[in-house]
Amino acid sequence: MPPAPNVTEVNCRALAAASLTVLLTGTAVPVFAAACSGLGNGTNVALKSTELDPDVFVWDAKARVIEYSSGKWRTTSEVMTHTLLSKPGTRAVIVSCEKDTVKSKFVNSILDAVGIRLTSGPNRGRYGWVTSEDVYTPGRGASAATAK
Repeated sequence: MPPAPNVTEVNCRALAAASLTVLLTGTAVPVFAAACSGLGNGTNVALKSTELDPDVFVWDAKARVIEYSSGKWRTTSEVMTHTLLSKPGTRAVIVSCEKDTVKSKFVNSILDAVGIRLTSGPNRGRYGWVTSEDVYTPGRGASAATAK
């Protein structure tokens, strides 16, 4: 008879099962999607928004980044509830990307919705969504929005 699993193994299994449930219900970033913005899944990127406000909102759902970019949101409290604020230079890896899904009210172009996993900063390990305008590859300098 195999030995009983220790508490750490049980916690890891529970976490893995919960993560799988979240992925299958669609409330987190999908793991597999087509590459876009000239950057594929697994690409290491850094975050930076505009020069006016370089911090980046990392949204908890793709629909919310789309709505916010189009100028639709109810309250500031709602924005703060559904985002993580990331400093410029925060590292991430692309895990999903949906081409031409974000029609910005303030930018005269159509952007991609980019699913990311943060790999640095206080929210390391968390998943979320940004626009292709908010990601760039270190060394290349250009945002993914201009890499198309």
